[in-house]
Amino acid sequence: MLYYVWHTIHMTPKPPALKITNRVRDLRTAAALTQEELADKVGVTRVTINCLERGVYSPSIELALALARFFKKPVEAIFVLEDA
Repeated sequence: MLYYVWHTIHMTPKPPALKITNRVRDLRTAAALTQEELADKVGVTRVTINCLERGVYSPSIELALALARFFKKPVEAIFVLEDA
C-alpha cells in the first residue's frame, strides 16, 4: 500500500508549466502614473504593482479585473498565458 501511494504521487505526470506575462508597466507608463499612484487606484500596495511588473507575482482574479477596468482594456490585453 505504501509503495502504491509513493508511486502515485511521484510518478504522476505534472501538467505543463504555464507563465503569465503582462503589460502593466507599459500601460502604467503610458498613463503617466507611478507605481504608487496605480496601486492606490486599484487598492493594492506599490510592492504588489512592482512584483506584477517584474513577473514575480501572478494577480488574483480580482486584481486582474480591477486593472482591466482601470485601463479600460480586456484582461487578455493586459495578461497573457504562455507556455513556460
